[in-house]
Amino acid sequence: MIEKIIYLDGIDPINLYGINNLKLEKIKAIFPKLKIIARGHEIKVMGEADAVKEFEERIELLINHFNRYHNLNEENISDILGNGNSSSLDENDDSVLLYGITGKAVKARTKHQQEMIKDFRKNDLLFAVGPAGTGKTYLAIALAVRALKNKEVKRIILSRPAVEAGERLGFLPGDMKEKLDPYLQALYDALNDMLPFKKLEEYTQKGMIQIAPLAFMRGRTLEDAVVILDEAQNASLNQLKMFLTRMGEHSKFIVTGDITQIDLPNKKDSGLVITQKMLKNIKGIAMIDFDADDIVRHKLVRQIVNAYENYTEKKLKE
Repeated sequence: MIEKIIYLDGIDPINLYGINNLKLEKIKAIFPKLKIIARGHEIKVMGEADAVKEFEERIELLINHFNRYHNLNEENISDILGNGNSSSLDENDDSVLLYGITGKAVKARTKHQQEMIKDFRKNDLLFAVGPAGTGKTYLAIALAVRALKNKEVKRIILSRPAVEAGERLGFLPGDMKEKLDPYLQALYDALNDMLPFKKLEEYTQKGMIQIAPLAFMRGRTLEDAVVILDEAQNASLNQLKMFLTRMGEHSKFIVTGDITQIDLPNKKDSGLVITQKMLKNIKGIAMIDFDADDIVRHKLVRQIVNAYENYTEKKLKE
């Protein structure tokens, strides 16, 4: 008879034990020869050495399943703890980047999204430019989260230009973080879709996920990371140069933007188009041009984008 304490890492106990410990009772029923006591993030197991070892291995499979699919039901518990079968969902589907917190698969949905995933694997710098709703940012963050989970990198760094980071920003209430968070909310939204709150909080506290305005990138060397600059159309030529020259060893950079939505006072100050032209023939840099056919939001978004493009073309001809 031995006693073993198992520490739950990276999972909220409520997800494992269930409401009113219903899942925990299911776990206990599968291992009737063991005495199992759960308190918070610790599970105390008492019994024969072989049975305790098997329990520990199966619990690890259960936690790995939750971390992958963000879902754990009684059927999963029976399959994994009872049979050691953790493949209740298709783990061999290469098209799936990861599973969101609802269990929904995040994968490429259009031709250019597929191209983006392939180019990310082959290149260290990737430009993904196109209209709103094409999934550029969401897919970029999914690629980054997958790389972090697979331990391909040590951290994710997400950035956006705060285009009104001068006088207007100063009039917003709160400290610097509270002033800047509205500019970065879209990045938080994508992360919240892909990582449970506790896991995201843990990664953020440990510095494994960092979100900061573009101006805060100056002077840094970013190594062992996936680094994403979103809304790059609102960065000047000098700002883009500053950002791109932060690249350190074992890092991948993704730049996303939409040149039809420049928020700078003088639209000619945007450096994105010029940067793409300057870098287009450099090996190791990939460029993907998304279009209206890639829009994956509400069906009206594609029609809205097309209407604006037609209007702009007419104005240019006048």
